Parts: sequence; structure tokens; C-alpha cells
Amino acid sequence: MQGSHRLPSLNALRAFEAVARRLSFARAAEELFVTKAAVAQQVRLLEEEIGAPLVERSGRGLRLTESGAAGAAALADGFAMLARAARAMREAKGRGFLVINSSASFAATWLVARIGNFKARHPEIDVLLDANPMEDSLDRGGVDALIRWGAGDFPGLSTTRLFKEEVFPVCAPEVAQGEHPLREPRDLVEHTLLHLEWNPRHATWPSWADWLKAAGASGVESTRGVYFNQMSMAIAAAAQGQGVALASSATAADDLASGRLVVPFAVSMRTPFGYYFLCRPGEAETPRIKALREFLVEEAALSAG
Repeated sequence: MQGSHRLPSLNALRAFEAVARRLSFARAAEELFVTKAAVAQQVRLLEEEIGAPLVERSGRGLRLTESGAAGAAALADGFAMLARAARAMREAKGRGFLVINSSASFAATWLVARIGNFKARHPEIDVLLDANPMEDSLDRGGVDALIRWGAGDFPGLSTTRLFKEEVFPVCAPEVAQGEHPLREPRDLVEHTLLHLEWNPRHATWPSWADWLKAAGASGVESTRGVYFNQMSMAIAAAAQGQGVALASSATAADDLASGRLVVPFAVSMRTPFGYYFLCRPGEAETPRIKALREFLVEEAALSAG
């Protein structure tokens, strides 16, 4: 096929990757510091180049087409690799970054909104957020700290808990108060469930079956609905009114604070898992690592309320 090996515009690929992760042109534009129209134009250019639609309207929001979903995860990995390459080139000329390795979803739903405040508090520290988690990141060098989901069992690493997770349903206000209002858990039978299809190495995110059992809700089919492989996508879909997702204070704090999401039931499910700050034991008390750890612990406490 003519042009099948030609790489599309990197600007277009970057715009689509942000839209795929946030399921929103507006929020992708905020992340990329461009206009919503510019992001939409870049995605259209990429769709023309690929020869297939990549995103489509779904109610008030967006969802990925089959073609879009086929490339979203690989693009996220690719841009993370480019970021690491750029970091290596900068550091080669003597400019050192404090590098934080985190999942893309945790970065998008919580960390990105706060890391600028850390930089403002510590202008002498340059920060690079690497949203491409690899279990051996600290062994590879070039990464200073990790944020990981788990039960706290991270052998050989200095471990500080940021969040102890409780999981609860979230949805847009118009869903909670709409044609089929959500007053008790069994009312979910009238709504689309948004699932996270995620298999982290150290723990398993609670499923709808787990939460419905804990809530004593019978008659709700726990496996139906729409599945996502990143939490940020499930949260974005819920905020757009596409259904009800399971979230936590770490993953939904900003959307709850802004009113984009609400908690329809006073029922939460405790889990043995949470998000942890990890670093090499010998570096835990170095000034840069200590400053970052203390800042994140403080911000996590504010988010948890």
C-alpha cells in the first residue's frame, strides 16, 4: 500500500495519544497547551492519513473506534520512550532531572495537576514525569522514584504509602439525578457499568462484582458495560455521562472537587491496596527525593480529605 511505511505527523500522533487517554479534546488541549480546535484538527489529519476514524462521539463525550483502540497503548509507550531519549540527551550535557516513573492513568488523574506546585515550591529541582511504568525502572538507572499500586510489598525498596484505597462508584451529576436516579446500589441495573480491565503485577483493582457483593446489591449484572485498559479513560467516560465507574480518592479527587463527578451512594469498599512512593533505600533521605516524598504525602492527605 502506498505510504504504508511513512510515519504520520508526530504532532498529530501526540494529539491523538492525549485524546485517547483523556477521551476529551478539551482536556487533551489543556495538557498540550494548545487550543481544542488545534487538537481536533490534528486528530482529523491523522484520521485522513490512517484512512479510518479513530474517535467518535458517544453521548456527551468521546470513545475510541476499533482503529483508535488498536494504536492507543503503543503510542503511549512510544512517546514515553521518546521522553526517556530526550532526558538522556539533556543529562548528557549536565542537566539532571528528578525523574518520577508512574502509570499514565495515575499521572493523568492525579499527579499532573500537582507536579507544577512541587516545581513552584522547589524551583531548583527540574522534574521529568515518565508515564511508562516498568517494574525494573530503578534497576535501569535514570529513574529516581516510582509511584506504584499494590499492597506495600515492594522488596528492596524504600516504601511510603500515599493512599490507602477505598473504592466507590462515581458518575456525572446528570446520571445520578436523571431519568433513572441512583438512590441505592440496585438502581445500577438501569445504567451502563464502566469497567477497568487492568492487571497490575502486585495487585488487582476491585471489579464491579466485588463492589456489588460488598454493597449487598442483587439483580445487577456485574459484567455488562464498557471496558477500559486505563483508569483515566474510565474516569473520563464517567464524567462525560457514559455510565458509572469504580474510582477512589486517588483517581477521582479532582473530578469530584470540580463537580464533574459525584458519589451517588454512601457505600465504599475497603481494599488492602493503595498507591506507594518508592525509591532506592540509599537515596530516601537525599534532599530531592525527601522533598518530593514529603510533598506527595501532603497532597495525598489533602485529596483523601
